[in-house]
Amino acid sequence: MTDTVAGLIQLGLLLAALAVVYKPLGDYLARVFSSEKHLKLEKSLYRLFRVNPDSEQRWPTYAAGVLGFSFVSVVLLYLLQRLQPLLPWDLGRGSVSPGVAFNTAISFVTNTNWQSYVPETTMGHFVQMAGLTVQNFLSAAVGLAVAIAVTRGFVRAKTDRLGNFWVDLTRGTVRVLLPMAFVFALVLVALGVVQSLKAGVAVTNPDGSGSTIALAPAASQEAIKELGTNGGGIFNANSAHPFENPNAWSNLVQLFLILVIPVSLTRAFGTLVGNRRQGYVLLSVMGLLWAASLALIWFSEAYANNPAARAAGASMEGKEQRFGIGSTSLFADTTTGTSTGAVNGAHDSLSGLGGGGPLLNMLYGEISPGGVGTGLYGILVLAIIAMFLAGLMVGRTPEYLGKKLGKREVTCAAIAMLAMPTVVLLGSGIALLLPGTAGALGNGGAHGLSEILYGYASTGNNNGSAFGGLTATSDWFQSSFAVAMAFGRFVPILAVLCLAGSLAAQRKVPETAGTLPTTGPLFATLLTGTVVLVAALTFIPSLALGPIAEALA
Repeated sequence: MTDTVAGLIQLGLLLAALAVVYKPLGDYLARVFSSEKHLKLEKSLYRLFRVNPDSEQRWPTYAAGVLGFSFVSVVLLYLLQRLQPLLPWDLGRGSVSPGVAFNTAISFVTNTNWQSYVPETTMGHFVQMAGLTVQNFLSAAVGLAVAIAVTRGFVRAKTDRLGNFWVDLTRGTVRVLLPMAFVFALVLVALGVVQSLKAGVAVTNPDGSGSTIALAPAASQEAIKELGTNGGGIFNANSAHPFENPNAWSNLVQLFLILVIPVSLTRAFGTLVGNRRQGYVLLSVMGLLWAASLALIWFSEAYANNPAARAAGASMEGKEQRFGIGSTSLFADTTTGTSTGAVNGAHDSLSGLGGGGPLLNMLYGEISPGGVGTGLYGILVLAIIAMFLAGLMVGRTPEYLGKKLGKREVTCAAIAMLAMPTVVLLGSGIALLLPGTAGALGNGGAHGLSEILYGYASTGNNNGSAFGGLTATSDWFQSSFAVAMAFGRFVPILAVLCLAGSLAAQRKVPETAGTLPTTGPLFATLLTGTVVLVAALTFIPSLALGPIAEALA
């Protein structure tokens, strides 16, 4: 009972904090990306990199900027890891192996932050700060920029311009992510999160032997790790480590950071399109899916149907005592409903249905409420699919926000929607056929299938969390996960930018008596049903053989 009350209090405080900042932050985000003024720092950066901030780009040029910037980021981050012994604060940890360096570079540039290494023994402080933490800012800013470009596609008419990628990237970093991360890094330090450039502190164990407890500049990375929905921990235990997440208050702050920008972006979207009720409808669908998954996970863990859990009164395996079932369930739901991937407990230890909740969040496409930027353009893609289905049912050309949804628009939306299921199902299927896969699993049977399915769902969705039972250090998993991360990130981005360009080129269509209203419960129900239906038709067979079969057993 005490654990339940504590969890409910944390849930209430989280929702209250989000409600307080929703309007001011959402409106601020809208002003940031609609302002015609440039800050002095921004002008200096534009001059340095020879960018004309007043020029705008067509969607292919905008997309080329995203891809080119991401490619250069992968190369630089790879080189930083390989050249680590030549860099300051390397702590004697040596050069990162080529496979791990390649996988990690793609992981952090794609906002996935999948980690197939032990951070406190692999990465020195310089690589952590100048490489991984910098990418935490930039990868989040890329997602934010793409979401704003897609929004402009709905706002603008009879133009082929979507804005300037370099301006959007700079503003997202300088005006949004940097100041917020700075403030909350100080908050986390005050709450007990470690911030140190020492390699570690020597201690004497009870048996008289000596060991070293690793230290790191954790607070500065933790703030942007959660704010940018990144998820890569500076310690191997991630947000279950007491140096990253020492108490209930730091846990609450981290949950707030994960959700605050994706939630507030719905307000920014409504403001930019000139109808805030459009944003409220998207937020209601996101919130409904998030709440339903939270209820499933929390109930499954509190009343787990296995002998050990029944004997103990609940399923506490893999959970930190300082968080309990409520806060662990809340964190698991939030981190997989976004593209964060941070964990404060072992997802591999969740019950059958409890583990199915986080998995289902990712298989929805991480839109409840999704990552920074990715959640907004992800749910807009599904809104277009929903309106297309509605148009088929009534026999008229579908419209959304005053734009006709023809062959080109629906094709782009379908490609964006199908990219993730393609890598998840193909990757999982091939992995199951390989003879060495069984040795990489911590468990057999249904739970082993869940481990593989979860791994590809996490990388294909750019989430980064994992069922800890899967050992993903083989060449196959390193390379296939890297491909899944790149495919799952950039194919949807290309598709939604193409969609935005097509929408911006159209003229606005006035509403008529036959136009389906998109600001009420009817559209919210249609969109929710579309999200659930798409996930069910695509993944029910896999889920039936994995978490559902485990729960029934």
